[in-house]
Amino acid sequence: MYRKLASAYARLLRWLLAIAVGILIFPVSMQIFSRYTELIPSYIWTEEMARFLFVWMIMIGAMLGVYENRHFEVDIWPRLAPRPQAALRLVSNVAVLVMGLVFVWAGWYFTRFAWNRISELAELPLWLIHMAWPIAGLTWLLFTGEQMWDNLRTLVRGAPLHKQEDHSTESAV
Repeated sequence: MYRKLASAYARLLRWLLAIAVGILIFPVSMQIFSRYTELIPSYIWTEEMARFLFVWMIMIGAMLGVYENRHFEVDIWPRLAPRPQAALRLVSNVAVLVMGLVFVWAGWYFTRFAWNRISELAELPLWLIHMAWPIAGLTWLLFTGEQMWDNLRTLVRGAPLHKQEDHSTESAV
């Protein structure tokens, strides 16, 4: 059940990322057209909206990177047997877990700092942008917990689970 929830959450993140990219095209296009033509007035809120979307896109991409085992990993070791490979991945998982905790803890204070503030141009509540950090941290904890469980089971049993290696084979948006 946990895996199904994590998989559904990852699908939701993929859709949100695609939607954010789609929406980002609009304000960036308006900025470009307003600079080089007289057809559209120069809007200043588009720059702020693009920046906010870009931050969320980065954070969602980082969340998906952890889910798909494509983030925070450098292949410098030769191909190892399942147990040593699981041990190395556990070390990597602990590092991601620590970073996730830092993002949750610091992100919460970051969000509280912005709770009653608004952006200068679009007058959006700043907590909407600052929430990206603790949400990313919580998501990393969720996905890394699943990976740690798989690696611990491999360490104990000696054989990896069938779908443990990574989630990158799942269909994208």
